[in-house]
Amino acid sequence: MSMENTKRLENNQVKVSLQNDEEGFIGRECPGASCLGYFKIQLGTGLIGQDLPCHCPYCGFSAGQDQFCTQEQIEYAQSVAVRTVSEALFKDLTSSFKRLEVKPQGPFSIGLKVTVEGKFEPLKYYREKQLETEVICSHCTLRYAIYGVFAFCPDCGEHNSLQILEKNLDLCLKEVELAEQSGDPTLAGHLIPNALEDAVSAFDGFGREMCRVHADKIGDPSKAKQFSFQNLLGVRDSIRAHWGFDFSASLAPDEWQFACRCFQKRHLLAHKMGIVDEAYVRNTADATAAVGRKISIKPEEVRSLVTILRRLGTALSNGLRTIP
Repeated sequence: MSMENTKRLENNQVKVSLQNDEEGFIGRECPGASCLGYFKIQLGTGLIGQDLPCHCPYCGFSAGQDQFCTQEQIEYAQSVAVRTVSEALFKDLTSSFKRLEVKPQGPFSIGLKVTVEGKFEPLKYYREKQLETEVICSHCTLRYAIYGVFAFCPDCGEHNSLQILEKNLDLCLKEVELAEQSGDPTLAGHLIPNALEDAVSAFDGFGREMCRVHADKIGDPSKAKQFSFQNLLGVRDSIRAHWGFDFSASLAPDEWQFACRCFQKRHLLAHKMGIVDEAYVRNTADATAAVGRKISIKPEEVRSLVTILRRLGTALSNGLRTIP
């Protein structure tokens, strides 16, 4: 039987190409059984080299690039391989039996003709999913997309928490600029307090994520989930107790006091409609504040807070990363 078409399959292998989506991304799936997180990367960005590992942006699991194909991609590739081999076999069988065709030679002779019929399994097509956040890694420039916000870079493994903090703080400054340019005192009175709240929330989210990522460096990792960075004094003591360093040491005493006062102002905005209470006066010694009146927040305060939070974020990131 002729096997010409089957032999054309190079080294008995079938090559299958996976297509990028409309924005140039290709899907990946963490092979870790406890994760299986889906994400996308843009080929041609990021690190350049052979046999580079891939890192799951969610759990940090690292393995070869070929281990991160999605289940849908695997099923598609298998269906293409089966179809390709089936078509080659079909052509070989058809060609072989055609040569075996025997035509009747006389009035009483019998002819023989074999017809090869078959039905191919349909290809299992797939479509990459839409994700929530696109990131360009500030370390290796890989462009990738994830669910959520925080992630490890799939190429270099760098966590993006500090990068996300920087972007969120930039947005806070834009809120202040918009307030100043609006010429509307009512709008400014809304946007400037919002900018301060957003800055505190951005730092809180960043700090919690950093503690989660480095939770395995303390005796009881579950405690890392309990830290709130909305209370700077409390979380400074917790970081010092569990990780052994003081991230507030990156600031002068008056800068640290200023940051703590801003965080107390955020508490009033979130829980007291911005009205000063006795606890605020007692905790901050703010001579400009009067109990029962609205707290004052100026644009320069937000700008100064953003500058301080950038330094605190860098100090926290460096301190946690350098702990073995």
